[in-house]
Amino acid sequence: MDLLLPLLLVALLIPMFLGVRRQKREMAKVTEMQDNLKVGDRVITTSGLYGTVVETDDSSVDLEIAEDVVTTWSRAAIREVRNDDAETSTAGISEEAVDDSVPGTTEAPATPAASAESTGDAAGDAPRLTKD
Repeated sequence: MDLLLPLLLVALLIPMFLGVRRQKREMAKVTEMQDNLKVGDRVITTSGLYGTVVETDDSSVDLEIAEDVVTTWSRAAIREVRNDDAETSTAGISEEAVDDSVPGTTEAPATPAASAESTGDAAGDAPRLTKD
């Protein structure tokens, strides 16, 4: 019974200590990323704005958010640096899907009414409104 209280305290303090260490490591990573920003990096701010770094300062970053539209942000507002590899891989997947078609065959795109009729959907049976 005398060992229960110290054992309980240890069981509660160890996860708390490990959580604090993990949080410090994550903060160090974010701070390092914000300190290593350079011109030309594509970034996302904490508010979700996408932009490209055009100038850096000790405490601020100028982002181009559209052609000839430059805004100034605090370095702490930069959440992540975007990797263009992820964008090109998803673009490559959609291009492959288009290239899978058989050459020489032409298929008409399916209309919503045709797909509703083929699936037996009740929406395909609904009356259509026509202009008088």
